[in-house]
Amino acid sequence: MVVLISGSGTNLQAIIDACENNKINGQISAVVSNKAGVYGLERAARSNIPTHVLSHKEFDSRDDYDQSLVSIIDKYQPKVVVLAGFMRILTADFVSHYAGKLINIHPSLLPKYQGLDTHQRAIDAKDQEHGCSVHFVTEELDGGPVILQAKVPVFEDDDIDSLSQRVHYQEHQIYPMVVKWMCEDRLTMEQKSNTFSALLDNNLLPEQGYANDD
Repeated sequence: MVVLISGSGTNLQAIIDACENNKINGQISAVVSNKAGVYGLERAARSNIPTHVLSHKEFDSRDDYDQSLVSIIDKYQPKVVVLAGFMRILTADFVSHYAGKLINIHPSLLPKYQGLDTHQRAIDAKDQEHGCSVHFVTEELDGGPVILQAKVPVFEDDDIDSLSQRVHYQEHQIYPMVVKWMCEDRLTMEQKSNTFSALLDNNLLPEQGYANDD
């Protein structure tokens, strides 16, 4: 797999650990960041994973950037492309190129709170539960079919820091699990007309993703 990051790489670390502990039958071939000097690159280097920095500031357009990103990723011929805190809106051509291979984790219970500031929005709405979602990436921002979600409670005295810590813990549990399924060819994305669905072991997943408690 190839992992794309923009920051500290905590989800990257969770996937690295799962690979090194043989919980994922696969390996990270490369880590690509759109920002130099972020800690996620150091995490990759510590595990002897090749790294690339491709700064979006050096490109005149989003299309040009994504074309260069594709050229880097395709050198590794990955089965999976993992977005792990990659803070870029991707072009339709990029998403189409990796359709069914491209996954992301989002800090909300999708379809709630697409976009940014999800923790504050959950607090402001006085939600009793919040969480995170792993989903296939489609052209719609944070709109691809959900594969797996994890829920956390929202307490009355929560602030962004306390709530985000609770969500991050769950992210680190569920993202490696989905990556494992992808590496085992158990997950697929299906399109019928303009509707996308996620399938696990050829079984259609519900809107909230996999929901078996076993």
